[in-house]
Amino acid sequence: MPLALQAGLWGLLSGSALLIGAAAGWFAPLPRRLIAAIMGFGAGVLISALSFDLMDEAWQRSHDAGSGFAPVAAGFIGGAALFTLCNFALGLWGARHRKRSGPEHRALDTSRCPQNGGALALGALLDGIPESIVIGVSLLEGHGVAKVAVAAVFLSNLPEGLSSAAGMKAEGRTAGFVFLLWAGIALVSGLAALLGYLLFAGAAPGLVAAVQAVAAGAILAMIVDTMVPEAFEETHDFAGLVAVAGFLLAFALSKLAG
Repeated sequence: MPLALQAGLWGLLSGSALLIGAAAGWFAPLPRRLIAAIMGFGAGVLISALSFDLMDEAWQRSHDAGSGFAPVAAGFIGGAALFTLCNFALGLWGARHRKRSGPEHRALDTSRCPQNGGALALGALLDGIPESIVIGVSLLEGHGVAKVAVAAVFLSNLPEGLSSAAGMKAEGRTAGFVFLLWAGIALVSGLAALLGYLLFAGAAPGLVAAVQAVAAGAILAMIVDTMVPEAFEETHDFAGLVAVAGFLLAFALSKLAG
C-alpha cells in the first residue's frame, strides 16, 4: 500500500475517535471522572509523543541539515503562539471549553454563543490538523507510522467528541447533523495526514524539522489550555499520576518499538 494512503488511513483512524466519543455523548454519556481520567492519560501520552517523536526528531533533522537550534525553537514558539491566537478567537465564539465534559461549561459557552456547534467543529479542526500532519510526517523515514502518536491523538479525540456531541444535542441539533459533522472532521483528519506526507516527502530536512516543531508547540499549547484543566477538575490530586502513567506507557512503547 502506498505510504501516502497509509498516512491517510492512520489519520482517519485517529479522527474516528471523534465519532466514537460523539456516539457515547449522544447515546450513553460516560461518568465525568472517567472522561477526565482518559483526558489526563491522553495528555501524558501526547507529551511523551511530542517530546520524543517530534521535538527530538526535529532537533536531529535540523542538526543534520546544519541549521542548528534556532529554527526548532522558533517553530516551537510559533506553533504555540498560533494555536493560542486561534484558540482565543474560537473562545470568543463559544468553543473555549470544547474538551470539557461538564454541563456547566457547555452552558457558559451557549450563553456567549447560543449556536456554538460550528465553533466546536472548528475547534476540533484546530486541535486535530497539527496532530494529523504529525502522523503523516512520521512516515517520511519509511519506518512505519509513529503508533504512539496515533494512540495519543485517538485518546485526546474521544472526550472531545463526547462533550461536543452532548453540547450540540442540548442546542437541539439532530443526530444526523452531529454525526455527519464529526464524520466530516474525521475525514479531514485523514486528509491532513495524507497531505502531511505528500507535501513534505522529499522536502529539505530543515523544513520538515520546522514543521515538526510548529506542530509540537501547537500540541503542547493545546494540552495545557484544553486537556489539563478537564483532567485536574475531576481527578484533582490524581491528575498528575494518571498523566505520568500515560507518559511512561508511551515512552516505553516508543523505546520498545525502536
